[in-house]
Amino acid sequence: MSPPPVDDATHGSILSDSLRRLQLREQVPSSLVEPSRHGTAHADNGVQDEQGVDESGPSSPSHLPRSAHGHVYEGYGFRLTSGAASPLHPPPQGTATPLPDPNGLGWPGERLNSSYRLPVSQRGTAKSTVARLNATPEERAAREEKLAGAVRTLLECIGEDPDREGLVRTPMRYAQALMFLTKGYEERLTDIINDAVFAEDHDEMVIVKDIDIASLCEHHLVPFTGKVAIAYIPNKLVLGISKLARIAETFSRRLQVQERLTKQIAIAVQEAIKPRGVAVVMEATHLCMTMRGVQKPGSSTVTSCMLGCFRTQQKTREEFLTLIRR
Repeated sequence: MSPPPVDDATHGSILSDSLRRLQLREQVPSSLVEPSRHGTAHADNGVQDEQGVDESGPSSPSHLPRSAHGHVYEGYGFRLTSGAASPLHPPPQGTATPLPDPNGLGWPGERLNSSYRLPVSQRGTAKSTVARLNATPEERAAREEKLAGAVRTLLECIGEDPDREGLVRTPMRYAQALMFLTKGYEERLTDIINDAVFAEDHDEMVIVKDIDIASLCEHHLVPFTGKVAIAYIPNKLVLGISKLARIAETFSRRLQVQERLTKQIAIAVQEAIKPRGVAVVMEATHLCMTMRGVQKPGSSTVTSCMLGCFRTQQKTREEFLTLIRR
C-alpha cells in the first residue's frame, strides 16, 4: 500500500524541521537554515559584506542579560535581543561553539586554536579554565601552592638547589607571577566592557593605535611583546575608547600565539557593538625566536585581521593602513 501523498507545504515544513534539528545537533550555522537579514556570507571566509564576521554564532541561554541606556543587551558581546545577531534556534546550554563561549571568556579556553576542527562533543572551554574562572579564594591559594611545588621540581630538574637562599621563595614568587601573567583566564568580557556601549550617530573610522601588549607564547612559555592598532567603523553604537585597550589586555594575558590573539581582539570588538567593520594590526617581538632556537634579535612579526568593510573594501583598508603608519 503506497503512502498518502504529501503536499508541498507539508513537505517544506518537514524539511525545515529536520534542518533545524540537524542545526542543534551538528552546530550547522543558522545562516544555512534561514538567510541572514544583513548581506550574504562569503563562502570562502565566512565574512558578511558590510557586517563583518559571520553572525551565526549562538547566544547561549546561559548568558546573563545586561541593560545600558534603556536598551537590553545579552551576553558578553551585548547582542541585541532582536536582529541577525540573535540566532533563531540557540543550541542547548553547554553546547560549544567557535564564537564567544557561555562562560563569558569570549573564546573557548584551552582548545581555542583547534575548536573549528574538533567534533562538537570535544569543543569548548577546558574544565581547568572554568575551574579557575569560578575558583574561591581557598581554591586559588591551593592552586598557587600546587604550582609552587611544580616550580620547585623544575628547579631540581635543571640542577639547582631550591633550598638555597636565593631560591627559597622563588617557587611561590613564580607561581604568583604566572597567575598574574595569565589573569585573562579570570576575566569575563562582560565585566571588562561593562556598560561602555553608547548610541552615537558617528560613521567614520575610529582608531586606537600603539597599544602595548605582552603575552606568553603557548609553545615555549616565554614572552612576546609589541603594539597593536585597533580600528572600527561604527554602526549606531560606539565603544568606550579605553575598552579597546582592555580587550587587547584581557586576551594577551592568556597563553597565546600572535595570529590567534589578533583575531580574538577583532572578533571581540565585532561582537560587542556590531560595527560595519573591524581591523586589527599587531607587531611583536618573540623571545622564543630571539633568545633561543634560531636566535635572530631584532626580528618582528606582523599579523592582521580585517572584518566587514575593512575586508571587502580596499579603500577603507588602505585608509586604515595609512593612518596607523603616521
